[in-house]
This record gives sequence, C-alpha cells and structure tokens, in this order.
Amino acid sequence: MKILFHACCGVCSLYPIKVMKEEGTEFALYYTNPNIHPYKEWKERKKTFVAVAEDNRVPWFVDKDYPLEDFLRAQLQSENRCECCYRARLENTAKKALAEGYDTISTTLFISPYQNRELIRAVGGGIAAAYGLSFYDRDFREGFDYAQELAKEREYYRQKYCGCIFSERDRYMKRKKKPKD
Repeated sequence: MKILFHACCGVCSLYPIKVMKEEGTEFALYYTNPNIHPYKEWKERKKTFVAVAEDNRVPWFVDKDYPLEDFLRAQLQSENRCECCYRARLENTAKKALAEGYDTISTTLFISPYQNRELIRAVGGGIAAAYGLSFYDRDFREGFDYAQELAKEREYYRQKYCGCIFSERDRYMKRKKKPKD
C-alpha cells in the first residue's frame, strides 16, 4: 500500500505523519485546496504545509492552481457544500495518485472532530473506486489535541475556520451576540 494523503493543512498532517512513520507505511502528502478563501489564507496554509512536510522529512506535492471561480460555481450549484468540497479535493488527489504511482488515497481531514467523517468516507470511497484506487479510511481524531499542541510548540500557523468562504462567514456570524430580551 502506497498512500497519497490529501492534506487540508500542515497542522492536520502532524498526527497522520507520526502514525504512518511509526507503522512504516509508504506515503506522501498533497496540498490541493481550491476551497480555501481568501487567497492570503490559501498561501499561509500552503506555507505551513510545506514547513510541516519538510520538518518531518515527508514526500510532498503542492497543487499550485487556485481555481476559486470554478470551485465557487460548483459549490453554489451543490446541495451540500461540504460534499462538494470533499469531492473536489479527493478527486484531485486521486488524479495525482495515479500520475505519481500511488495505489491508495486518503485525507488528513480524518483528524478533525469538526468534519463529517461519514460523508468523507462515502465521497472518498466512491472516488477511489472510480479511479481504480483503494481508500484508506482511518480515524485520526484521537490525535487532534496532539497535533494542536505540537503546532503551538513549533509555532505553526493554525487556521480559525474550515477554509471555504461560507465557513469563514459562519465563524463571524457565530460571534455576534444575541440581542437581550
């Protein structure tokens, strides 16, 4: 098994890197995130991703495209914005896996207690099958706190929201105080 992990960011990669190295699994990380908004946030996450990969001596790839318009168009037409997001990133990962000789795909999104694990499994499994690949479904949530603490210790940038324009909006809307009765 040779796994290409979609990496949403560097911090979410920390625990999967630890586990995969301890188990002797052959893997690489792939930063492909057309969903991240604004571009400044995309660049900051990419910078941290590269730092984490290099600091941990892990093979890595970066998708330098930032097709925001295409992504937003697809997301606005989708009934489920998260599914659209998972699909875009995991489909890019499947294509890259085939191009680079990997037989399995996965995602570091599996570390997050905030992501829809069952939806990721369904989308990822379907995409992997469509491309003739395997899907590595592993729950990394137990390492979420470990990754956050290590990121603080090493002073890696930690994002404050999922990444898409809608999640950015939602984080600010949740901060609004409710009017008093």
